[in-house]
Parts: sequence; C-alpha cells; structure tokens
Amino acid sequence: MTDPTTLPAATLAAAIASGELTSTAAVEAALARIAALDGELKAFITVCGGQALEEARRADRDRAAGRLRGPLHGAPVAIKDNTLTAGIRTTFGSRAYAHHVPDSDDACVAKLRAAGAIVIGKTNTPEFAFGALCTNAIQGPTANPYDRRFASGGSSGGSAVAVAARMVPLAQGTDFGGSVRTPASFCGVVGLRPTPGRIPAAPKRFAWNSMSVHGILARDATDAALMLEAMSGAEPGDPLSIGMDRWRADSLDQFETVRPRVAWSLDLAFATVHAEVAAVFGQAIDAMRRLDIELAAAAPDANGAQHAFETLRAGQLHATYAELCERHRDLLSPSFLWNVDRGRVLDASEYLAAEAERSRLYERFVRFFRDHDLLATVSAAVPPFPNTQENVTEVAGVPMANIIDYLRVTYLITLVGFPSVSIPCGFTPSGLPIGMQLVARPCEETLLLAFARRLERELGFRHRPPSDPVK
Repeated sequence: MTDPTTLPAATLAAAIASGELTSTAAVEAALARIAALDGELKAFITVCGGQALEEARRADRDRAAGRLRGPLHGAPVAIKDNTLTAGIRTTFGSRAYAHHVPDSDDACVAKLRAAGAIVIGKTNTPEFAFGALCTNAIQGPTANPYDRRFASGGSSGGSAVAVAARMVPLAQGTDFGGSVRTPASFCGVVGLRPTPGRIPAAPKRFAWNSMSVHGILARDATDAALMLEAMSGAEPGDPLSIGMDRWRADSLDQFETVRPRVAWSLDLAFATVHAEVAAVFGQAIDAMRRLDIELAAAAPDANGAQHAFETLRAGQLHATYAELCERHRDLLSPSFLWNVDRGRVLDASEYLAAEAERSRLYERFVRFFRDHDLLATVSAAVPPFPNTQENVTEVAGVPMANIIDYLRVTYLITLVGFPSVSIPCGFTPSGLPIGMQLVARPCEETLLLAFARRLERELGFRHRPPSDPVK
C-alpha cells in the first residue's frame, strides 16, 4: 500500500473521498512520521494525536454514509501556533501563553474544519511570529530538513518543515513581512501569501489591518490552490473579506494557454541579495526564456518603502503588544521586545505619513502592472543560514540597517497588498533550497498559481524531497 505521507494533498483527499484510503490511515501515518522525525526537526510545539484520530474515525464514518464535508475531507493539516484553535493549546511561541487553550477557532481554522480538514498539531514559530530564527523558550530551533545545521526560516518555519518533511501535506502560516515566503524558500516548498481578505482573519485587534495575512505552505501549486479554496470566502468578522467569494481551485485550468507579460528583477532595485541566491535566480530566469511568454527586466519604484514599512510595523506591534510587554517583560525574548519597543516613540503624524507613503507605493505598483501581468524576484535575499545564528545582520558583506532589513524583497510586496507566492527554483552548491517569488495584481491568485504550476511542469521549479531518514 502506498505510504499516505508521500501523496500530494489533492491525491490524498481524492483517495479518502473515494474510499480507496481512510482518513484514519492518513492521520496515523502522519502521526508516525512526526514521532519519528520531530525530535530532531522540532517542527511542532503541540501534537494532538488523540483528538486527530477521533476526528479521523468520524470522517471515515461520514464518508461511508455519503457525507463529505468539503475538498479536504479527512486530510491532516497543521496550524501555526500563533493562530487560535479551539481546544488545542495555542502558545504564540511564548512562555506567557504556555498553557493557553482557546475556546474558539480563528476564522481560517474554522473554514478548514468546515472543509473536512483534521488539525493534527500546532507548528513552531518565533515568539508571537517575530524573528528570523524559528525558536522560542518552549520549542526549537526548528531545523532545515535538507541540512539540520541550518535554519528553517521565520516565522512559519515549523509549518514549512512539517510540509517539506512529509509530516503533513498542507500547513497554515501567517505572513507579515515574509513569514510564509521566507520559510518556503528555505525549505523548498510552495508558500502563498494571498490578497488581504482572500483568507479571512477573525478575531483581530485591528479589523482593517492588511499587513498580516494567513497563508499556505504546500508541496506544489495544485495543493496550494486546494487549500486556498478551503480557506477562502467572506467572513463577517473580517471586513477585508467581505465581497470575497470562495475561490475555486479548478479555476487554474482556464489559464493553461495564457501568455503572460512577466517582469523580473533580482533585487527590485531595493535590496541586497546574497551571491548564491543571485546565481540560482539568474539560472531560473535563463530557463524561463524558453517559455512562450514575454519576459523583461523591470521593477516598480520602491522609493520610501523602507521608512513606510518599518514605521507601520513598529506602530502596529507597539499598539498590539505594549501592555503584554509591561506585564510579562521577564518572560519575553529580547528580539520580541526590540520589535515592540521600536513603536514606543511614534506619534500619529508619523504613522499617517507612513500610510500616505504606502499609498504612493501602491499607486506606482498599479501603474507598473498595467504593462506587466506578473513580477518575478527572489523569495529571500539570503540562503538558509546556520541554526545558531539568531538574526541576519549583514548580506553579502553589506551591513543591514536592523534585524528586519534583510526582508526588503518580501515586505515591499506586503506593503502594497499584492498576492505573491514563493516556489522552489534551485539549490545552492551545498544543496540548500532557493525560492523565486512571483507577484500578481490584487485578487489574481488564479493567474499567480496557474503560472507557478506551469513553471513546475515545464521547467521543474518544484519541490524536491530532502533525503529521508525514515526507512
């Protein structure tokens, strides 16, 4: 019998729906793999095996009775541990919440459950999802499955590793400045940051906040599309989602013959990129020249992005976590405290000036995408770094302005709210994955994922499993 952990999510879900495979078998296989690997990889903070198996047996009874809940009926998934899960410990990677068990799901988790998915556990994250290294006082550091000495990326590193190491076929993550796309790049998987509102988020402190979104980690674009279908749709608690119809995975097929106009830029004329990343990206662009597409070197104007992002991020973090820092400062990490304290001296005029700069950036992106359908750049400015390195303070010998400066290639896209996806596009000479970031216009996830799937099929820009220590 085929090992369920080797199956793509779409194949696994179809096998469960047809009765060829049981959900119980799929969950048991996932739990066995977590038990075998996670002592070394540290992808999970909490594994809820008993609860998951109970839900799997219920899913099998429902299937036998002809009741399929949705496109992920009976399939195991993992949820990042900064996302609320009813009845399952949610620590936010912090000792301050080490024993916190929510009584309700985040809207995106509720949608996954409604689609039939079974939550198998909570994945590791830096404290409150802010940090380059996926570690905290409870768990970590999460190790890269291609080389355990290297990092998984922050902050959805646990989810990326769980998918890359075949512990689960799909995992949820969150992305503020690159927290889905960077781990996807480091771990050789697909990482989707959709248009704000495409995947609803509720509850959230600032209902209209579009900087942080829920995202997806998968092993290919088809599976990412399937999970997006399950998680998408309007939610009254999230005003950004109102008017967002449920997205359909089968919509990718309509773009099979589209000839997109693709702009490419290594650094967006804005970031410093490591030589190993630049070499792999250059080879990927050369390979794309063989496709029937329009390919041109170009980038939108990123002037003002650094100040806008750092100001808005600092203001939001301080407004969200200042009270927590006052109450539990002795329990919190220096990196997290640095992030929150940066917003202490901001005033309203500075914050609104940054919002105005963000608006100008958005307008420039809109103009740029009148002449281009997609933009290709790197997903991370650096290759995976040693798991003993807490922060990225320099790139290619160039000192970074601060510990988030290396994220320019991703946080620029966050600022303007365009959807983006990281896909594998090659490896460093030492065998570590490198990702390509593709960007599309708002709400054009169909074109984005369809083109990603085309690159998988025609150029081999796809997940290549790490060596498997489980025999």
